[in-house]
Amino acid sequence: MNMKSANSYDNIKCNIEQQQFVDPGECDDPFQIVMEKAGNHGRFQLIYNLIFVSALAMAGAMMYMNIILALNIPEHWCTVPGREKTNFTLAEWRRLTLPTHKDNRDTETYSSCEMFDANFTEIDDWQNWNLTSAQTKVTGCRYGWSYDQTWYEKTIPTQENWICAKDLFVTNVFVVARITEVVGSFLLGQMGDIRDRSTIAIYQSFGWSIGTTLMPLLFWWLRDWQPFMWCTTIPTALILLFSKYVIESPRWLISKQRFADAIIQFKKIAKINGRTFTMSEKELIQIFSTAHAETTYGIASLFSGWRLARNTIIMGFSWCVVAVSYFTLVLFSSRMAGNPFLNFLLQSIVEIPAYMVGKYLGDTYGRRFTNCISFLISFLTCIPVIILATDVQYEHVIMGLAAFIKFLNAVTFFTASLQGMEIYPTCMRQTGIALGTILANAIGIVAPYLVYLGTTVDIRSPYYILGTLFLFGAIGAAFLPETLHKKLPDTMEEARQFGKQEKFFSLPKAPLKVTAESKRVGADAVRDDAATKKLNQTKYAP
Repeated sequence: MNMKSANSYDNIKCNIEQQQFVDPGECDDPFQIVMEKAGNHGRFQLIYNLIFVSALAMAGAMMYMNIILALNIPEHWCTVPGREKTNFTLAEWRRLTLPTHKDNRDTETYSSCEMFDANFTEIDDWQNWNLTSAQTKVTGCRYGWSYDQTWYEKTIPTQENWICAKDLFVTNVFVVARITEVVGSFLLGQMGDIRDRSTIAIYQSFGWSIGTTLMPLLFWWLRDWQPFMWCTTIPTALILLFSKYVIESPRWLISKQRFADAIIQFKKIAKINGRTFTMSEKELIQIFSTAHAETTYGIASLFSGWRLARNTIIMGFSWCVVAVSYFTLVLFSSRMAGNPFLNFLLQSIVEIPAYMVGKYLGDTYGRRFTNCISFLISFLTCIPVIILATDVQYEHVIMGLAAFIKFLNAVTFFTASLQGMEIYPTCMRQTGIALGTILANAIGIVAPYLVYLGTTVDIRSPYYILGTLFLFGAIGAAFLPETLHKKLPDTMEEARQFGKQEKFFSLPKAPLKVTAESKRVGADAVRDDAATKKLNQTKYAP
């Protein structure tokens, strides 16, 4: 058998033995062959994806995002006693007792923090009362505040009066929440064992979106922040009842030369999948005899080469842009006019079709193209928002455009999640994703201040900043290596060289499907090889 036919035989044999993996790079991955013995698409994977990817993401989303609605500030104004002695409507009473000022749209509106300095309870003759002289001096709210209870009976700010002089309390709580969030990468590390990462990302993304979609409906029904916080926090603890399905990452254990522990995890998977895993530790060591545990130095290893460092910096920046824009849009939606729950719901529900679009585009045209174009369209959409935002008559148009930006943000989030799992080698995947999470949370503290700027100074301010970030995000994403249909890095050296031979203006090419003819040729090659080995035995020598 010559070299050319041998190579053809090896490729076809790989497709036959490994059940036609999608990516050609999988043929060089012995882990997939071992994983198939335990079951790569069985009951364990289904249960794991439904519970620890989708359900946990749904419960985690509610626990992670519930603070946004609990800290919402409804419309409020100074409580001015005396109206009970009159026949004035609330609108008439506010016109008499409250000064006006320019809001964030440069429109005259009643003050939320000041009242006219007069004792309105002592006025008996309203017809002869000098309105002009009474409305020359203003003061702070002496008697507390009244809150619009159309949508909420009680939120944290209405209970604690975190408004006016204390309005930054709400913003600071958001910032503290972002700082203290430490999202573990243990779950994502296990996802690295499964090459079909776009499916895993779909499970996770759908779970998150379902959680954020149900959450505003739950608060709309409860109307009180305390039972709402309990109902959106307890489900996460219930996931612990299924802890027996949690495993350590076999691929990570193998990369650390912990073969005995990897065998234990493979057996757990095989048992749930109704299979028997018979491979011994010695056999596993032989398969991965060329693999050596690499010495890594934590986050510093992600900057150990120019190409790897560049990819890490761009990925980190992409995560930061996604995080800042995500939280800014969600926070801002609950501050817009109208039903805050429907506004929040609109921002959440657009994510579901966005993930489907992101999966299709990412699996068809590549992660890099999808990420870059999504950022670019987001930048262009910010332009009409900035132009129209100050005009109240375009309120619904602005909400629609903001929802479209959120749609694009979800597409970017989906593809960035895939890139984060695919660019880094197995031994550094958890570290790389953890670094992205840390950066996203660190820079995410900017979002509450952008919303504060937009609600108190100029409604266009957040979109000026987001538009700039989207533009730089598009430029950066264009320089990331494509990961679709590529042999993904398993070692640090492969990660340092990943994408080096890639052309800038190119789209990924799908691998050729194995046809019935190639299967027949492959089977013939296997038989010919077996016959050749038999004839080469000593007893058949001349």
